Amino acid sequence: MKSKATKFILWALGIGLIVYLVGWIGFYMLQDKIIFQHKKLDEEYSFRFDQPFEEHFIQTEDGESLNALLFKTQKPSKGLILYFHGNADNLQRWGEYAIDFTPLGYDILLMDYRGYGKSTGAPTEIDFYKDAVTISGWAKANITYARLIIYGRSLGAAVASNLATVTSPDLLILETPFDDLKGAMYVPLGSLLNLFPLQYEFSTKTFLSKVTCKKVIIHGTKDRVVPLSSALRLKPLLGVDDQFVIIEGGGHRNLREFESYHTTLAAVLN
Repeated sequence: MKSKATKFILWALGIGLIVYLVGWIGFYMLQDKIIFQHKKLDEEYSFRFDQPFEEHFIQTEDGESLNALLFKTQKPSKGLILYFHGNADNLQRWGEYAIDFTPLGYDILLMDYRGYGKSTGAPTEIDFYKDAVTISGWAKANITYARLIIYGRSLGAAVASNLATVTSPDLLILETPFDDLKGAMYVPLGSLLNLFPLQYEFSTKTFLSKVTCKKVIIHGTKDRVVPLSSALRLKPLLGVDDQFVIIEGGGHRNLREFESYHTTLAAVLN
């Protein structure tokens, strides 16, 4: 006959297994909403920014439409920056960041991933990579530029790094990147992503190891979304001429508030 202690242990294990399975199923079903925090916009929505811009709709091979914004520098252009934003919001937010680049003499093209803003379709990892190639091809055909810089922020770092393996950019800049999706803490109680299976990888480390151009990584010490430790796992993939810039006190969303961020941009872009 089993002792009461044994019965209790078996009962606790059973309850724990049920809780895990329920959490497993719930997380698996909800991870699209957790990872892709997109906000839709009506096609008639009018963007508002403090500098001139052009709006474009770029068609994909599978019939979707990608919304993109092009901000042109008022100075003689040194090149073009392809900017791939993070996992949340849309171009009304991300277009505000163009002002960090145009005064440095660069045009900047930002796109909303499929399912974000005015872009049609539903977000998936593979389509993000394909759409980045589409945007790059459109830029090459429609914009004259001397240098090409690919810029990826957070989740966009994986997209940018993947694109840099199939194009020939002059520079790859990654802001607040993670090594892979499990290295990003999307939940406040820690990296629970390690306990559940993921449909997506967004493995920046896999792509970065194949990038041959100069690479610059910028990260803050107080990032509560993507811990610095995740980005530091990318450091061994950098070459002797590459840079890993740590901004003391910088978080995930506020690096542009630090003078050292702008100093770094000016240095690497000029």
